[in-house]
Amino acid sequence: MAKTDVRVALVGEDGNAFAIIGRVSRALKQAGHRELASEFTSAAMRQKSYDDLLCLVLEYVDEEGTEDEEDTEDDDNNEWEVE
Repeated sequence: MAKTDVRVALVGEDGNAFAIIGRVSRALKQAGHRELASEFTSAAMRQKSYDDLLCLVLEYVDEEGTEDEEDTEDDDNNEWEVE
């Protein structure tokens, strides 16, 4: 179970570790978890592989678009709106 109830869409990142780190960090900050965002970023930079990074991500946030959620074309266009 994730440390927060923050949900992040990881679909479409195509293996870009830095994009994932940035996306998760921004989502945590926007949800008011600044300390966890800093903790996550530091831990993420120490990961030895992409798979290790994804495991770490799931310790902090839940992935949007998994399990019971229905994928629709409209949702794909608006899954993630962080400024």
